Amino acid sequence: MGYLSFIKVVPVAFESFGVRSMCTYVETPDIKVLLDAGVSLCPNRFNLPPHPKEYLALKECRTKMLELAEKADVVTVSHYHFDHHTPSFTDWVNHWSSAEIAEKIYSGKIVFAKNYKANINPSQRERGWMFQRWIGKKAARLEFADNRAFKFGNTKIWFSAPVSHGEEGSGLGWVLMTIIEHKKERVLYAPDVQGPMSDDTATLILRETPKMAIIGGPPTYLAQYKVNPKNIEHAMMNLNVVAENVPVTILDHHLLRDENWKQTVQPSIGKAACLGNRIVTAAEYAGTENKLLEARRKALYETEPPPQQFTKWTKMPLEERKRSVPPI
Repeated sequence: MGYLSFIKVVPVAFESFGVRSMCTYVETPDIKVLLDAGVSLCPNRFNLPPHPKEYLALKECRTKMLELAEKADVVTVSHYHFDHHTPSFTDWVNHWSSAEIAEKIYSGKIVFAKNYKANINPSQRERGWMFQRWIGKKAARLEFADNRAFKFGNTKIWFSAPVSHGEEGSGLGWVLMTIIEHKKERVLYAPDVQGPMSDDTATLILRETPKMAIIGGPPTYLAQYKVNPKNIEHAMMNLNVVAENVPVTILDHHLLRDENWKQTVQPSIGKAACLGNRIVTAAEYAGTENKLLEARRKALYETEPPPQQFTKWTKMPLEERKRSVPPI
């Protein structure tokens, strides 16, 4: 889809591809950037482990991520959840990760990461400390990017001050948004803002006047369980305003963990369309079908029962499974 004139955007791994991630590759004539090079699966949904099809999607997305990491000059980390950065430990169960994989992604790269010492919750502070301790020895350059800008030829990359991971005061902490500009064309990347739920975050997005916004949608699958439905409604109101002002919105991530996501978003799609704007998933932007594997996990187990060898693997002790590639 030719929405942009000067900036190339390639979705790498998203819920619409069957995994948990928002990894995106962005290229200008001056610089190649891999945003949030992490990918995960939900370890337990509907009281079931990931289906073999989810592991196939995880492997495929990780392979594509490694291919694009090889091309990239810059790799970013918006926050320290494992679906947004790759840890250096071995875990084939949840992240398809290892020290070798992490080194292939970050070694020799310029790494722009969130500061782990400020505006961060305890679990991410620990992960951030571990990340910088390991990656500092591998990266060509490691910069904490909070509220900073960097220039590469005629391309400018800047990072927001930390914004809320969802609603204001969320226990999930803060994330950095990334804006990439070339010849006054801007792509804004807003991971895990959940709509955005925060009015302040919505204001920041609109202020940057992007031609494309890549936004993590609200977690409707957690409504009335972990997330107040009123916060979901407020997130959709903010999304409407963003989509009415931004020509192209790629909307994905938490939202697509809900099989009925389209019902929630359809009014927003209609409002944007009336103004000549588009809301699409990452898969739709890439020209492929949405593949909501986590949301359909229960149905997958019913219609495509895993082979005995895979079931046997799922019953192994967790630490043993983490060190053993799933039989898919």
